[in-house]
Amino acid sequence: MDQVGRLSRSAQDAFDRASDYCKDKPATAAAIAVAALSVSCAAWTLIPSSNKKQYRRKPGTFELSGGNISSKEIKTEFEGYSKSYGTEAGAGITDRSNTSELVDKFYSLVTDIYEWGWGQSFHFSPLLPGKSVRESEAAHEARLAAILGLRPGKNVLDVGCGVGGPMRTIASTSGGIVTGITINDYQVSRAEMHNANLGLQDLCRPTQGDFLHMPFQDCSFDGAYAIEATCHAAKLSEVYAEIYRVLKPGAIFASYEWVSTAKYNASNKDHVRIIDEINFGNGLPEMRTYKQAEEAGCIAGFEMLESIDLATASPVAGPWYGRLQRSRMQHHINQAIVSTTSFLHLCPAGVKEVHHMLVNVAKSLVDGGEHGVFSPMHLLVFKKPTENGQKAGEKASEGAQKAASSN
Repeated sequence: MDQVGRLSRSAQDAFDRASDYCKDKPATAAAIAVAALSVSCAAWTLIPSSNKKQYRRKPGTFELSGGNISSKEIKTEFEGYSKSYGTEAGAGITDRSNTSELVDKFYSLVTDIYEWGWGQSFHFSPLLPGKSVRESEAAHEARLAAILGLRPGKNVLDVGCGVGGPMRTIASTSGGIVTGITINDYQVSRAEMHNANLGLQDLCRPTQGDFLHMPFQDCSFDGAYAIEATCHAAKLSEVYAEIYRVLKPGAIFASYEWVSTAKYNASNKDHVRIIDEINFGNGLPEMRTYKQAEEAGCIAGFEMLESIDLATASPVAGPWYGRLQRSRMQHHINQAIVSTTSFLHLCPAGVKEVHHMLVNVAKSLVDGGEHGVFSPMHLLVFKKPTENGQKAGEKASEGAQKAASSN
């Protein structure tokens, strides 16, 4: 059975290599991918179930699931997720009071597919000259450690940590402790597995919780960052106010925010369509402008130190959506693989529909980048003021009250 297991893993590896290879030789890659799937299917049926749960850096093709959602409920839950978005242009999530629960559901549905098809860091990065995608990704993450001044003995908060890809980079490069929070406990379990596998469990500490009501004391952290995460909040100013509360006076909060840019025109139907599709395919209640994001930080009580769109800041970096452009054939191959496994009942019903949503939104993200109306990396750097006779908790309370009354 060990030989059969190695055969299946070799076939899976062949598929992964074919996917990477596809941009240059799509016909060859497609043939290799189909062959890999055929061999994997045959081998998988021969492997005892006790050997199918071995830890891997990403889920296998036949391990795609709905996270904490029962395999029998994935299709129904995805249908419910789809119905939660309005049909009118610019509607977004119709019941904003249900946003947190909906985001939790979204990440249960997509986390395995994200890891399988993208990696452990659920974000975009500008492609640096002479650097690989992974190297550019790590540089994008490590930038935040430098902004926060993270070093050994310091503890910072990762707001919306996912499965912990950025957390591990930031902790490894700085030697500091990173406490993460995600609303989805399936992501916590994945992060803990990755952390333990890489020997980072002492520096990386994922926690399940709602970032609008975090289980941390006032003035707990030496800094905080968010990577394409706070965009999921129903009200941006509310999550910023909660981050303000848990930061020590004088601490820095840096965020890569999803925003519509100055080029976005609400009267342009194509612009509105692109943003609506991005919202639906990524679990966002709505899209804020970069100005609204700046204002949300100030409402929470922060001093704004910097606001810059990293999507266009560098004259030499490649576009953040370049990876999506180069991976179009891979997306089609992946879709064929998922459709085939679904047809053969090798993955739960509904996984195919979730994957199809992600393939479609990849096109919308590229459209948003090419039109210049959307950025997933508008860098905002805020500072919590030092205390001047007023307790930080009182300031945080004031910020929360302002946030609740805004928007």
